[in-house]
Amino acid sequence: MDQRPKIIISSLDAERLDAMIDAMGNQTFPGMDELLTELDRADIVAPEEMPPNIVTMNSTVKFKEISSGKEFALTLTYPQEKNPNNDPVVSILAPVGSALLGLKEGETIEWPKPGGGVLKVEILEIIYQPERAGEFRR
Repeated sequence: MDQRPKIIISSLDAERLDAMIDAMGNQTFPGMDELLTELDRADIVAPEEMPPNIVTMNSTVKFKEISSGKEFALTLTYPQEKNPNNDPVVSILAPVGSALLGLKEGETIEWPKPGGGVLKVEILEIIYQPERAGEFRR
């Protein structure tokens, strides 16, 4: 039985992620199967209908890694995006990146780590979400 929480993804994010994966051709990356599974199981909504407490692409999220208690604030990005301010980011291609996508504040999820084991994270706060800021075509 799948214990993963229900997730919501904007139609814009879903289209861009599908295009990114298609452009990779036969290339794979650690966590690719998990990202594809997340995209397949997600509820898709228009960007204008995105609830304000959901992690979307380009959201800045404060979360806690449960086993260590360490808190992080990272922006969920596409791998090709530049980071001119050197802000802390996590790629959607990283296992924790795909684990965060579509979750809401207060939710926890376990996700396989590269090399074995699981990573359990809790979403503490969505500091910035493009849709909440009215940025529907970013």
